[in-house]
Amino acid sequence: MPADVHHITHPLIQHKLTLMRQKDRSTNSFRRLLNEISMLMAYEVTRDMPTQLIEIETPLETMRSPVIDGKKTVFVSIMRAGAGFLDGMLEVVPGARIGHIGLYRDPKTLVAVEYYFKMPQDMQERDAIVLDPMLATGNSAVAAVDRLKETKPKSIRFVCLLAAPEGLANFRASHPDVPVYTAAIDRELNEHGYILPGLGDAGDRLFGTK
Repeated sequence: MPADVHHITHPLIQHKLTLMRQKDRSTNSFRRLLNEISMLMAYEVTRDMPTQLIEIETPLETMRSPVIDGKKTVFVSIMRAGAGFLDGMLEVVPGARIGHIGLYRDPKTLVAVEYYFKMPQDMQERDAIVLDPMLATGNSAVAAVDRLKETKPKSIRFVCLLAAPEGLANFRASHPDVPVYTAAIDRELNEHGYILPGLGDAGDRLFGTK
């Protein structure tokens, strides 16, 4: 596996992902599991997040101790399914800023079409973590990071729940400098661009739509 693809195999994440894949899983249960998995994945994604020392007082003495600057982190949610990923990440890094990229996939061409883009100011000072549960064809992820790079953030990472080999190859060809974090690399895409074995349409299962 390429060094810039991080396959997170923690047993708790894999267990919850198995439950999410089940077709009879309720919308409420699917949503809760995605929230829990995103919290667990946040630990890996933020493992090398920079810290700074501040002076504090314990009950016994003064000391210098590390803290992260959450305000320098931006979670970039690719709408709409990215919203389900966002909540769990914010539980772990509540001070983070939030950006949104609205994309939809043209059902005929599978090309990503942008309809919304809103980022915090001063992105040059911030580390961006892009969130989308599915890396299928990779077209949406490539388009989102293309657009995000125009704001010149300090760094970019892409986080997904499932990735297809085709999507990983497409993304790495366009953005070899952006590491990918995923809980699973599935077998392939079908003719409609869905991941197999996958878990269906993450947005539909998250929001109870069809």
